[in-house]
Parts: sequence; C-alpha cells; structure tokens
Amino acid sequence: MKQVIRFFVVPPIVALVFGLTNGVAANQVGKSPWGTGDEIGRLNLITAKSQQAILSRLSGGTAYDLSVEYFIGMPSWQAAGDPHYRIWMTHSPHGTVIDDPLKLGKSMNEHVSYTGAAISMYTHMGTHIDALNHFGLNGKIWNGFKAKDHLGDRGWKVAGAENIPPIIARGVLIDVAQAKGSNMLPEGYRISRDDLIHALQKQKVTLQTGDVVLIRTGRMKKYEDASSYMSNPPGLGMAAARFLVEESGAMIVGADNLSFESFPSEVEYNYVPVHSYLLAEKGTPIMELVYLEDLSRDKVYEFAFIGGSLKLRGADAAPIRPIAIPLRDK
Repeated sequence: MKQVIRFFVVPPIVALVFGLTNGVAANQVGKSPWGTGDEIGRLNLITAKSQQAILSRLSGGTAYDLSVEYFIGMPSWQAAGDPHYRIWMTHSPHGTVIDDPLKLGKSMNEHVSYTGAAISMYTHMGTHIDALNHFGLNGKIWNGFKAKDHLGDRGWKVAGAENIPPIIARGVLIDVAQAKGSNMLPEGYRISRDDLIHALQKQKVTLQTGDVVLIRTGRMKKYEDASSYMSNPPGLGMAAARFLVEESGAMIVGADNLSFESFPSEVEYNYVPVHSYLLAEKGTPIMELVYLEDLSRDKVYEFAFIGGSLKLRGADAAPIRPIAIPLRDK
C-alpha cells in the first residue's frame, strides 16, 4: 500500500500574504495560560469538579468499548517508514518442554503450561492519543519548549505521554457520516465547520467547554482491510478544527480514522496544518482510530468518556483503552 502526502512550493505572493519567510509560516507555538511549566495543555480542564459532574450522571447502562484490536496486518501509518505491528511468541507450552528455560524439568513443564509473547509497534497505532510533543513549529512544541533543550536520545523530557492524566470527561459523538445520510464519508472528504454544526443540530446536542469530541466518518467499517482503510481517508479541515476548539471549547478531539485530517493539505506552507494547529498552537490532544460504530448504531451522542493511556516516558503518543457510558438527563 502506498501512502502519498503532497507537498507544495509556495509562490512569493502567497509568502507575502501569509507572512512567510523562505516558505515557512509565521505561525508560532502556543503559550499556555496554565503557566510556563505546563506540559498537558487543554487537559488542564479536567478538575475534581468536572469529573464529579460527569460521574454523577452515569446511567449504569451499557459500557461501550471505543478501542480497536491490534493484529499483524492491521492498518498503520507507513508513509514515513514507521514499523508495522508485530507480535511473536517468547514461550509456548511445547517449546518450554523442549527448552526448559527455568530448569524445572520435563514433568513440571508438561504439567504447567507456559505462554509468553512480545510486541513491537509504532506509538501511533491502534486507538491512541497524541501527546503535545508529536508536532511542533520552528523547533518548538506547545508552550515554547525547544527541541534543542528538551529532546534527548530517550525521548522528550517534557510534554511526553507519561504526563497524560486519566481522562474522565463529557464525551460527544459527532456522527458526520450519519448526518449526511451515509454509512461512510467519501474518500478524501474534508469535513467542514458546517458539517459539524449540521450534525450537532440533527443530534440535538450542544458542545461544552472541556468536552472530548469524537467525529465519526464511518471509515472504521474498513478496519479489517488495511489497504482500503488507509487509502485516501476523509478527515477534518482547518475551519472545523477551529470551530471545535476556539468556538466550542473542546478539550480533546478524535476520530475513527488514522490520518485525522484530510489530505492534501489545504494550507500550502504546512503539510499537516490540523495536527500542528491542535497540538502545537492550541495544546489540544488528538485521538485516532477510535471505535465509534456501536455508539452510532445506538444513537448515543452524549456520554461519560473514561480512558487511561500507557505512561510511555518521553513518547509522542500512547495506546489508550477508552470506554463510553451513557448519561442520565440532567
């Protein structure tokens, strides 16, 4: 499977209009309102009060699993040469009898079966959350941390995945595909601000500051076929991203695809404008490959989002196993 990202040569007049120097945008990383040492951005919106408010409304009904399975051949980002998911046996019942690694003897190994495995994967595989160090601008990441000062051989010393707290918040599904009368958005479709507003109006849901906003494109229906899933997926546009954060106060944004944003880029001086806008400029974590089919089927648009990611020190992302629990009316 070949993945293509198109790059652009910026004409001089465009550079002048957008305030570019040598084709590099004047956009700068955001400074945190939570202080010079802040490493988690909008996750600071999680408070004891906000968590209590959402947990007090749990319906006690179905818990929806929003994560995908990991398996050899699963969809993964290969355009930049990152590794596939791999799993291999380190111990098997039969092999343990033959190798006797613990020197317990054949009789014991035949009586007590031993199975062990190891995995290898890129951090941005399966259902995962991007840390704020994933993308930056001009040598800096969120809150002005410089790579030359904070990036070592074992990862970032700041803003790594280990800093992501347990997430308990109001979750909202924006089912763009369903609102447009489709099971799945077309290939390459760029989700607009109007698309989000239309879906929210149809669902009779209003966004609130501190929400975890999850966008359904329907792409998850192709998850078992990696080539189809990864080929020119629909994704979010810049106006839609600005609507979610600047107008609606979203704390985290996520979707059921892997690219999250649409390609080719609509901004000529940035090949991933939505990622860099959310992570570097606004301190807004991104979740990808979120499983939203069951919520869509049952028309559950508002829920308690509960999730914890792996504390991978210095990493730019981490797997997360989120659940959604429907809420009682206020």
